[in-house]
Amino acid sequence: MELTPRSITRTYYRALEMKQSIVNLKPEEISDIIQMALSDHVSFKQINDMYGLNEHKVKRLMRKNLKSGSYRAWRKRVHDFGSRREFYK
Repeated sequence: MELTPRSITRTYYRALEMKQSIVNLKPEEISDIIQMALSDHVSFKQINDMYGLNEHKVKRLMRKNLKSGSYRAWRKRVHDFGSRREFYK
């Protein structure tokens, strides 16, 4: 893929938009999203419906707010459990 000024600009604005949507959250909302994401009973779609954060944004929020080992354990659990169930997370 060749980098052009247009592709760089598009990537920059996507990253900026993602950052702003996470930054605009209140600490209570961040805490709620983390609890929901850690729960095995709440899907990424449900989080998106409530807070407007897609799966990628939830992962970024989790990476930013959890310790690295906790984040890796959560991702492993979501990945492993997801392969056993068709519509998990």
